Amino acid sequence: MIISVHQPQYLPWLGFFDKIDKSNCFVFLDTVQYKVREFQNRNKIRTKDGWIWLTVPVKHVSGERLALCDVEIDNSSDWAIEHSRSLEAWYMKAPYFKTYFPFFEELYRKRWDKLIDLNIEVIQYILSALGMQTPVKLESEIGTTKRSTDRIIEICGKLGADTYLSGSGGKEYLEEEKFEENNIKLLYQDFRHPQYQQRFIDEQHSFLPYMCIVDLLFNEGGKSLSIIRGQQKE
Repeated sequence: MIISVHQPQYLPWLGFFDKIDKSNCFVFLDTVQYKVREFQNRNKIRTKDGWIWLTVPVKHVSGERLALCDVEIDNSSDWAIEHSRSLEAWYMKAPYFKTYFPFFEELYRKRWDKLIDLNIEVIQYILSALGMQTPVKLESEIGTTKRSTDRIIEICGKLGADTYLSGSGGKEYLEEEKFEENNIKLLYQDFRHPQYQQRFIDEQHSFLPYMCIVDLLFNEGGKSLSIIRGQQKE
């Protein structure tokens, strides 16, 4: 059984879903430390002039060590309305906007207090929209006690996995020998970003990779999973 893990991100990019698609089980790392200025509370969308961030404001003190599951959203601003309006402004003319936007419109009408709840709600919806059937679990429900590579080994053991699929960045920090010692095969993701139909491409503006998943969904609809798998439009 192949498992992979990752922090629940906000509107993740295509590679996030590629890793889930290549796994038999996926684990949300909900108890790891929250990292500032990464993708746990923000991501990119395409505009006519390039890309912009959609950022969910969070309550935290600079330098404070918070677990991702404890991070609270700062609802003192109208961030949800701004995100809804931004998606509408830049994607309303995309071919499949009307198919998927009602979910996001309803999502942004609700009050969200915990960042992780918002992120998982969005990811679960996108998995369904893509047609992915990979089971997902929370690390907190599995009950881990270790850190770093040992944490991954522990998760594999508790789920009965014989193979761990890591992002390519894992080469920089994973203790590879521990996987061999525990009879777990270690694989690294090799995701090659596809090109697809994208708005605002013209003589002055080329395709922009590494946008959040809604850029693909709004533009390609039901073909999105095939595109992630590299089966269409190299």
